[in-house]
Amino acid sequence: MAGHADDASAPEPEGQAGAEGAGTGERIAKVLARAGVASRREVERLIAAGRVAVNGEKLASPAVKVSAADRVTLDGKPVAAAEPTRLFRYHKPAGLVTTHRDPQGRPTVFEALPPGLPRLISIGRLDLNSEGLLLLTNDGALARRLELPSSGLVRRYRARARGHADPARLARLKEGITVAGVHYGPIEAELEPGREDAANHWISLSLAEGKNREVRKVLEALGLTVNRLIRVAYGPYELGALAKGEVEEAPLRGGGAPPARPKAKARPGVKPVKATSEPAPKKAYKPGWARPKIKATGAGRAAAPSAGPRAPKRSASPRQSSAARPPGPRPGGGRGRRG
Repeated sequence: MAGHADDASAPEPEGQAGAEGAGTGERIAKVLARAGVASRREVERLIAAGRVAVNGEKLASPAVKVSAADRVTLDGKPVAAAEPTRLFRYHKPAGLVTTHRDPQGRPTVFEALPPGLPRLISIGRLDLNSEGLLLLTNDGALARRLELPSSGLVRRYRARARGHADPARLARLKEGITVAGVHYGPIEAELEPGREDAANHWISLSLAEGKNREVRKVLEALGLTVNRLIRVAYGPYELGALAKGEVEEAPLRGGGAPPARPKAKARPGVKPVKATSEPAPKKAYKPGWARPKIKATGAGRAAAPSAGPRAPKRSASPRQSSAARPPGPRPGGGRGRRG
């Protein structure tokens, strides 16, 4: 895994809580780096030169912690508060070194960035001849967190390689491989469609470790020479249609603010129900509406309602009186009503 030589700081000494700064707040180098002053290593050089002061006293050691209540100055001028964490996608062209300063004087990524950006560091690296997606941030803690293999972020590449590409040998890379005493974890490698007799082949690779020159060394162990290497994705961030040399701010995912919750889509023909704290108004019924309806059961027979007191059962035979007509059909052929 590529580290940050520019932004690395020595581990805190034991007993820091009892040293100057009393173990509260953040280390002065980290505070100045987050404020965009310089890298942590450069801040240590500024402190050694006597250019950094806290509450009016010049610092003699970087092993100091400061809080928001402390007044930090550089060359007598107050240091601004730390900027919010930001993340950028950058399409790195080949021929640039991923560092702030190159001892050999080669052009660097950060010299090629357009003006107006905050002080940035890279998340991982791409070597001189590699190109594609490079993530940049102003937060060193975020950079280190996303670089670690424990983050589970998969890096995806497209490599153009010269030589005989054996699909079976590429498939076995998912079991890992050891090259020159260095073990590389599982790599998903697949030969892209193309002419079998072509001198160069495109290979798609996915890996999670990101060790130094990992793709080139692994493919060289298979007898292939990589002559072009493009990183197309880093975790959830993709190169997409970003032009070479172009930089674009990207939304923070996971470590940043939670994404906005998507609104639920209404189904066709269904009106959305608005939430309300007031109870629904009761329906007003006309007189007589409270009488229960009788449901038909069986072959057209009516079942009596189960709720409410039962009416007294009437006799099946009609009640007779002294003036009653004898049983039989009424004149006109009609049937009599039941009593």
